[in-house]
Amino acid sequence: MTNIRPFTSSDLFQFNNINLDPYTETYGNFFYMMYLTKWPELCLVAEGPDGRIQGYILGKVEGTGDNWHGHVTALTVAPEYRRLGIARKLMQSLEEYSEKQDCHFVDLFVRVSNKVAIKMYENFGYIVYRRVLSYYSGTPTEAEEDAFDMRKALPADKEKKSLIAPKDPIRPEELE
Repeated sequence: MTNIRPFTSSDLFQFNNINLDPYTETYGNFFYMMYLTKWPELCLVAEGPDGRIQGYILGKVEGTGDNWHGHVTALTVAPEYRRLGIARKLMQSLEEYSEKQDCHFVDLFVRVSNKVAIKMYENFGYIVYRRVLSYYSGTPTEAEEDAFDMRKALPADKEKKSLIAPKDPIRPEELE
């Protein structure tokens, strides 16, 4: 039985099995600690009965007015625990919290090449809102990659205005 619980600083020493996935963005400890300090209720881990971390989510709430929203900064599940509903449970926790905060929508960014994740988010009710050009930095061996900005409207957005997308792709510096 998987237990969803708050992410703690000691979890930083136990999640390497998850962060080795090539689609998982890995951040420095300062970044994780900033999230744990600012948005502790949106930083969760999925823990197995053996105490092993199976996945985690980092999120935040931000914006103003109609742009007040929940944001999924990182969601990942270790390869051996995928297709067990763990990502869905983590996403539901973030969405429920965002709903209680009267957010209008939840958004996230995903690599355009990550077809499995895109399909999963679509199954969770998200749509591709827009394309963000060169969102993911390149490395000496890899090119930059575009991202899809995906969104799901929440009850506070009764008219679903948050899903009305601009026609053209944008660059990262144009993001609000």
